[in-house]
Amino acid sequence: MTPTPAIRVLLVDDHPVVRDGLAALLGTQPDLTVVGEAATGPEALRRTAELAPDVVLMDLQLPGMDGAAATAAIRTAHPDVRVLVLTTYDTDADITAAIDAGAVGYLLKDTGREELCAAVRTAARGGAALSPTVAAKVLAHMRGERGAGLSGRELEVLSAVARGQSNKQIARALRLSEATVKTHLLHIYAKLDVADRTAAVTAALGRGIIRID
Repeated sequence: MTPTPAIRVLLVDDHPVVRDGLAALLGTQPDLTVVGEAATGPEALRRTAELAPDVVLMDLQLPGMDGAAATAAIRTAHPDVRVLVLTTYDTDADITAAIDAGAVGYLLKDTGREELCAAVRTAARGGAALSPTVAAKVLAHMRGERGAGLSGRELEVLSAVARGQSNKQIARALRLSEATVKTHLLHIYAKLDVADRTAAVTAALGRGIIRID
């Protein structure tokens, strides 16, 4: 019988030590092979085109282009390539951005060796691979248990508020009218069941809906 080809993996992380560790870990598995590495989003896109991996193991915090944007670009240019996110961040905003970009899985960097290798195999088959905590958040979000359900634009507005920007600054940055920004804020208050900007930011940070870098 012809042996099954090993699953080809591209590692994307801006920390060389992390890439080295992942390469060593995956290298212990006979059915997994690391075909290349990348340290930035644009480099990940180039290396995907050059190496045709089956799975891209993608960090979210990258210079030049974040992991969600790189995931979307890879999925658009190479729809057969599966992207599996591996990150330290598990906020609703990060998870939603990655899944919306086309990632088939979302793991945290405290994932065990066996779970990580199994997730790579699952991703290669096109299946969904989620860390238990991430899966719980996704399920809660789908059920509306977090009381948020904020749209992408509302998340942008709320994140800007968390950074201390005024309505005028937010309107200029997002190319909106101040009236539209105020409308978004009213919707945010209603969804979070709060009465003002400070309470909205406090609630969103506490629930992991947004984070401040």
